[in-house]
Amino acid sequence: MLSQAAMWEKLGQESVDVLVVGGGINGAGIARDAANRGLKVALVEMRDLAYGTSSRSSKMVHGGLRYLEQFAFGLVFESVSERRILLRIAPHLVRPLGYIFPIFKTGKRGLGMVSLGMWVYEALSLFRSPRRHKTLKAHALQEVEPIVNTDGMLGAPLYYDCATDDARLTLESALDAARQGAIVSTWTRVTQFEKDQAGQVTGVRVRNELTGEEKVVNASLVVNATGPWTDKTRGLSKDGVKPMVMRTKGVHVVVNRDRLPVNHCVICPHPDDARGVFAVPWGDQTYIGNTDTEYGSVDGGVTATLDDVDYLLQASNTYFPQHQLSREDVIATWAGLRPLLAPESDDISNSNITREHSIEVGADGVVTVAGGKLTTYRKMAAEVVRVSLKTLKQRGHRLKVTRSKTAKVPLPGAAGLPQGGLSSVKQSLRNRFGTVLTPVICDHLVDTYGARAEAVAELATGNPDYAKPLIEGRPEIAAQVVFAVQEEFAATATDFLIQRTQLFYRDQDQGLGALSEVVRLMGQLLDWDDARKETETQRYQHDVAASRAWQTEIGS
Repeated sequence: MLSQAAMWEKLGQESVDVLVVGGGINGAGIARDAANRGLKVALVEMRDLAYGTSSRSSKMVHGGLRYLEQFAFGLVFESVSERRILLRIAPHLVRPLGYIFPIFKTGKRGLGMVSLGMWVYEALSLFRSPRRHKTLKAHALQEVEPIVNTDGMLGAPLYYDCATDDARLTLESALDAARQGAIVSTWTRVTQFEKDQAGQVTGVRVRNELTGEEKVVNASLVVNATGPWTDKTRGLSKDGVKPMVMRTKGVHVVVNRDRLPVNHCVICPHPDDARGVFAVPWGDQTYIGNTDTEYGSVDGGVTATLDDVDYLLQASNTYFPQHQLSREDVIATWAGLRPLLAPESDDISNSNITREHSIEVGADGVVTVAGGKLTTYRKMAAEVVRVSLKTLKQRGHRLKVTRSKTAKVPLPGAAGLPQGGLSSVKQSLRNRFGTVLTPVICDHLVDTYGARAEAVAELATGNPDYAKPLIEGRPEIAAQVVFAVQEEFAATATDFLIQRTQLFYRDQDQGLGALSEVVRLMGQLLDWDDARKETETQRYQHDVAASRAWQTEIGS
C-alpha cells in the first residue's frame, strides 16, 4: 500500500543513500532516477506532491520555440529530445497538441522570420515533431480556428508540441520511485539540517504536518530540489546565502469551452506588452495564460489578482472578438512561481531569462538543483544523480549502481499498454465494466490513469457505492478517492480534489459539491474523527476562497 501514513512510518527507520527534499517534478524525477539505479532513496515534501509549482504550470511539454530568439539552441535541442522521450514513456499523460501562432502586420516578428524559426525548431528535433508544421493563410485559419480575429494577419504557422497533466506526471514519477523501493513521504517538513563536527550535512529533522510527530532521517547525501523555496532551504544550513533563484508569478484563468471554443493552443502577443498569451483547449474547458511578474517572498499562498485576471481577459477579447469574456466567465484560476536562475545582470527582463538549470554542491555537502523546466525534468534528474554519485564517491562511499534507464522504462500508467494503446484500453474497460460504469467514466479513467484504470474500475465493481459519480454529470467517481488514499499517497481532501483530480479547476463550483463525500470517504479510510473532518473541510474551502480572492478586489 502506497499511503502517506505507511511511508511516514518507514521514514527514518534506516539511513538512506540519497534524501531528496522537495516533491515537485524535479524532486520526483531525482528520486525515480536514483531508485532506478539501485540507491536507497527517501523523498520528503512539506505539502502534497506537486502542490507548490508543478501542478500550477502551463501544462505543456514543449521545446521552447521562443528560446530560439535568445540563441539557446542547446536548451531547445534538449527540450525537443525530452519531449520525444516523454511521449514514449508517458503517452497517457503527454499528448500532441497543435499550436497556432498568428503573425500580424503590427507585430514585432515578421512571417518570414517565424517561418525560418519553425524550420530550425523542427531541425533541432531531427524532424521528429509529432507532425510537420505548416503556415495557414487567413481563409485556412478560419476553417480550423474560426473564432480568431484575422484582421491584419499575415499568416499563421501551425506547429506541434505537447500538453500534459503536470500534477499526475509528478505523481507517477514518484510512484515509480516508490515501486523501486524509495520512501515518498508527503506532508513532511524539513525543520533543520543535521550536521557532523566538520559541518557536513548528515540528514534532516522533519515534522509530520498532519500529526506533529518529529523524527531524524539520516542520509549519506541530501539533495535540495525545492524550486521556488531553493534559497529558503539553503538558508537552513547557513544564513545570508547568495540567491540562486528569482521567482516570477504565472497566472492562468479557466473558462467553459462554450465561452471560448478553441481547437488548438492559440498564441498571440498581448496588446499591452507583446508577451505571448495563449488560449488552450482543455476538454470541456479552455484556459488562458499566462502572466510573468516578479514575485518576492515564498511565505503564504500565491494567488491571482484582479489585475492578473483582467490582463488575460484583455488579450483574449482582443484576438477572439466574437467571444468576449467577462470576469463572471472565470470558473477558476491558478497561480504558480517559476524558479528561474537568478540573472547575473539586472538588465535582463523576466521574459528573456531562459529555463536553464544549475547544480551546486555546497560547502555543507548538500547538492542543490535550481532552475530548469518541466519538459526537461527527467534529464535534469539524471544529471543531479550523476553529480550526487560523484560526490558520494569523493566522500568514500562505494555504492553498487546501475545505469539509469528512466528514458526507456515507462511510467506506471504506461506500463503494459497493449499494442492498440489507450484506445484499446478504453474499449477493454467498456467491455469489462460497462454494466457498472458508463462509457464516459471508462474513458475518463483511462485518460487519467492509463493502464492503471483497470484497478480503479475493479474497486468500483467491488462496491456499488464506489461507482457513483462524486458530482452529478461529471465522470469522477468515489473509487478514485479510495485509490488515491491507498495507492497514491493522498492524505487530505485537498490532495485529492486539486492534485489527484482536476475538480478544483474543472467543476463549475470548484469541487465544493463533492467535498462532503470526499471527506466522508477519506475519513472512513483514514479513521478521521469529527474534528479532523472539519479541519479537512475548512482547508479545502480556504483553497477555493484563495483562488477566488481576486473577486474581492472588484469595486474596492
